Amino acid sequence: LKLADSSRLTPPVLRPASSLVPLLFAMAPKAMKAMKSAKSITKGALAEALSTATELKKSECMKIITSLAEVVTAEVKQTGKVTLPGICMVKTRLKPATTAGKREIFGKVVMVKAKPAKTIVKAYLVSALKKAV
Repeated sequence: LKLADSSRLTPPVLRPASSLVPLLFAMAPKAMKAMKSAKSITKGALAEALSTATELKKSECMKIITSLAEVVTAEVKQTGKVTLPGICMVKTRLKPATTAGKREIFGKVVMVKAKPAKTIVKAYLVSALKKAV
């Protein structure tokens, strides 16, 4: 069993606290970069894509998209749930009312106003679309 060479072992270096400050900030993790916002397809571009895929006129496809939006809106208002096959399911839910009072937000006590109950609309992707993305 050989002992390590004593010349290699060095005593710990003691530094003043002021010299450690740059090291602390240098070791801080980098902030996450914001995702680039992708441009969404426009209604006209969607109608153009549908017209090339189905060999219908672009104006007819625009009418189909508009009527689909109207039908989905009416159905969600009436039943609270509608499914677009292969795309998504749109649901509504009742968000309960909140009372006024003091709340602790980020360590500070803040006075908050009462808010009434409201219906919110959420869209859930179909699992096949989730797997494809």
